[in-house]
Amino acid sequence: MTNIPFLILDVFATGKYTGNQLAVCLDAGALTDVQMQQIARELNFSETTFVTSSEPVNGGYNTRIFTPTTELPFAGHPTLGTAFAIQQEIVKAAVERVNLNYQVGQIPVDLNYLNGAPDILWMHQQQSQFYDAVDVEILAAVIAVSPADIDARYPIEPVTTGLPFIIVPLKTMAAVSQAKLKLDLYAHSVANLPAQAILVFCPETIDPSRQLHVRVFTECFGIPEDPATGSANGCLAAYLAKYQYFGSPTLDITVEQGIEMGRSSLLYLRANYTPTNCPVSIGGRVVKIAKGEFIL
Repeated sequence: MTNIPFLILDVFATGKYTGNQLAVCLDAGALTDVQMQQIARELNFSETTFVTSSEPVNGGYNTRIFTPTTELPFAGHPTLGTAFAIQQEIVKAAVERVNLNYQVGQIPVDLNYLNGAPDILWMHQQQSQFYDAVDVEILAAVIAVSPADIDARYPIEPVTTGLPFIIVPLKTMAAVSQAKLKLDLYAHSVANLPAQAILVFCPETIDPSRQLHVRVFTECFGIPEDPATGSANGCLAAYLAKYQYFGSPTLDITVEQGIEMGRSSLLYLRANYTPTNCPVSIGGRVVKIAKGEFIL
């Protein structure tokens, strides 16, 4: 077996060494499941992707996503980063779209260019699905905030656009910064919910040009906190549009995440809610950090 080339990227980045780290392994079709999991554990990023087809299959590139402990059917920042890597290393041309084939189906990514280089990439997530609201007292205890910190105008609700998250509206940045998982309560409190990962947000921001401040807790995937989460923000976009958080079912905003982790991230959210459909798009920039190969 030949060695496996890889790129290290920062996704939803505001510059080098910001955003969410990602490794993309190319020409990985000969790797076993065990080898993929071992490589993901060795790198210990929140996710590592493996492009297992060097040519399109049904118009898209077969891709798998692993955290250090498990495989995921879909994730956001790996989608943008992998599309970037495919454009740079496989296609090597300024294509407008790259499709990725996942367990959840095919996810398209649109690429915009600035001075010939990829600028903002946009992924179009799957149709949103909303679940029953979660008890305020229970979730407040799980994330170590007071029930009074939760914005009672909106529900605490699990949402999915490919990967489910519990969306928790908080009033202030102080509450968002204070939030942390109380692990003694977490496991049994969320075990039977449609989602176990949790996104908290508020309308106060560090950067006044952005509209929301976000944190995402992904203990269920072996990652205590994630610095930039495209899948979670896709769920958030659908939620904000459905409940007209900004006064309209149409959404076009920017979100900051990762501040508390020292990994400043910038995500662009778009959505348009109707009772029968809610298309969601999440955008961000990708920065190439390093390239190399795994010795097999």
